[in-house]
Amino acid sequence: MTERKATDMWVDPEHDPRIVDVPAVGEKAILLEYLDRYRTTIDLKCDGLDTEQLARRSVPPSTMSLLGLVRHLARVEHHWNRRVLEGDWALPRLYDTDEVPDNDFDGAVADDVVLIEAWESWFRELTHSRKLFHELDLDSTVEYQGLPVSVRDVVLHLLEEYARHAGHADLLREAIDGRKGQ
Repeated sequence: MTERKATDMWVDPEHDPRIVDVPAVGEKAILLEYLDRYRTTIDLKCDGLDTEQLARRSVPPSTMSLLGLVRHLARVEHHWNRRVLEGDWALPRLYDTDEVPDNDFDGAVADDVVLIEAWESWFRELTHSRKLFHELDLDSTVEYQGLPVSVRDVVLHLLEEYARHAGHADLLREAIDGRKGQ
């Protein structure tokens, strides 16, 4: 097997913001560290691209793009944290409606206003999520669709969502400028 050189990697390992000096201890801290690592990966995959590149769709008929992923992940954070964990079901869904259920991706067009709003939404939801998660008890439950769901399951679902979409982001970025995942 050929050893990878630092120059072949996405980020020089000495400057990779996903690498921590002191690993997290305990289930909750580890889960949140992994979640933040995936969030940072999404951010890194979008770094240095212009509006058109971020809005570039993958393979027709897919509407997936890096900009769509940022909007989608903002919607996911918003739904699971504000609506499900905090129980604020009166809060309207972010981006999607009954009439336009996939607007997080469909509305991800090459427009600077759309781009700015997407980043603001995602960072706002990340800030809210980080504050909320430090207060949560993983063993507690919330009601979702009439059934009890553990907070742990919600956190694991978010982790799974980010892991899957980080893989999509790898492929989308490579198609845009050839940069490969790390």
